[in-house]
Amino acid sequence: MTEDARLLANHRVHVVPVVLALANPPWQRDVWLDPSVFENLDHVFHTLFDDFCDADEPERHLGVSLRTEEEVALMRELGIALDAAAAEAPDGTDADHLLAPSWPKVVAAAGRLAQVMVANDLKELAALHNAPVRSL
Repeated sequence: MTEDARLLANHRVHVVPVVLALANPPWQRDVWLDPSVFENLDHVFHTLFDDFCDADEPERHLGVSLRTEEEVALMRELGIALDAAAAEAPDGTDADHLLAPSWPKVVAAAGRLAQVMVANDLKELAALHNAPVRSL
């Protein structure tokens, strides 16, 4: 595995689960609203805007946490939707975000992005599986 491929995999192992969580309202209610669970919306925002991507400017993460231009465009849509929902959450709590009028747009954008990311990862996995074995 190349160093670039390793970096991409290390970033995606954080980004893909967060995008999947954003696409799953029952998960959001069951996990993010439970104070005894580590994952919450703050974790999601840090993952997508600070730590492993920048949903406001996702172009910089092509080849780092995003595989294709399509993923970049969909991440930008998700970032816009998340910013809109954050603006509508008066107290900034997870519950406020989930009740924001634009939250369904977040879920829809995340669903589209999740589908593309998972499909791209499966294609990459199939390519790795079919690659010739090199001896050491």
